[in-house]
Amino acid sequence: MSGKTKREKPGDQNAANVRRGDAVHHPQHGIGRVQSVRKRSFSGPDGAPFAQMYFKRDEVTLILPVDDVAETVRPPMDAKQAKELLDHLEKWNGRLSTQWKARAAASQEVMERGDPFEYAEIYKGLTRLEAKGGLRHSDRTHLNRSLDLLVDELSFALEKPAEQVLGLINEAAGESAGNA
Repeated sequence: MSGKTKREKPGDQNAANVRRGDAVHHPQHGIGRVQSVRKRSFSGPDGAPFAQMYFKRDEVTLILPVDDVAETVRPPMDAKQAKELLDHLEKWNGRLSTQWKARAAASQEVMERGDPFEYAEIYKGLTRLEAKGGLRHSDRTHLNRSLDLLVDELSFALEKPAEQVLGLINEAAGESAGNA
């Protein structure tokens, strides 16, 4: 799905060194904050270090072993990466599969990987398909989810309200998304 251009991916730094107050991105829950990092004992006498994270949009608290943090969350993108993402969204001219089962499976894999550049491609590709006719339920779910995650992360990175970021996303995807 991704283009061939070399770009620094959000989260290239080590996410295992989280501290209280750090912002993190989770592929399903978006942007959250580390509330605490401390030893906990869920079974057995020895406590292992766990990170507790809260994701406001979904009102979800996750508690993960610190050793698993890097595999589960990543640092959010910064403002420079956010601008690169909007540029990527504007210029991306790829296509999603015309086979709905293959498209749904590929979209789900993208959502699980957590790469916002790929979310942007899913969003733009599904917006194009929507303009040509109705979307299947799985497509609609992926379209809405990719947009939610893009708005969440770009709002955080650009320090702009969600409504303003939604306008930036629609502007970047706009003309070519609706006319392809």
